[in-house]
Amino acid sequence: MVRERLARYRDRIRRKLVAAFREEHTPHQIAASFAIGIFVTALPTGGLGVGLFFVLVSLQAWISKPAIFASVAVLNPVVKPAVYLSSFQVGAVLLGSDSVASRDALSGELARVAIRQLVLGNVVIAVGLAVVGYVLLRYVTQLHRRRSDRFEAPAESGIFGNLRR
Repeated sequence: MVRERLARYRDRIRRKLVAAFREEHTPHQIAASFAIGIFVTALPTGGLGVGLFFVLVSLQAWISKPAIFASVAVLNPVVKPAVYLSSFQVGAVLLGSDSVASRDALSGELARVAIRQLVLGNVVIAVGLAVVGYVLLRYVTQLHRRRSDRFEAPAESGIFGNLRR
């Protein structure tokens, strides 16, 4: 059952990304759209990020709709708890002695520190994931387009026909 669900997620991501690769957007625009989506999806927005995607897509023509929505499939509900746990740990490292682990009592102050720890770590992880997502998707987009051009380009006759590739 878990394998089937993972296979469905993988297929959904693949379909969305292939749709993005086939758009008229540049590799930079596709990768930037995906990176924005990863950044917003990694943040603890409580589902409001998807609404922000619709606003961004309607306001900015350069944003690739399939690429930005593919980020939701990548950072799905199965993966998000790991992102939040990692965010909490990164926040603890960055805050040092001011982290939740250094507190003894439960209080409003403890809640504020915990939220600050989570948000700080989450922003750091979201930026890291967005950068990795951008680099990876730009590379994969360029690779996909080169391969598509090679297989879809009509064969040219003549002595210089194969030099273009």
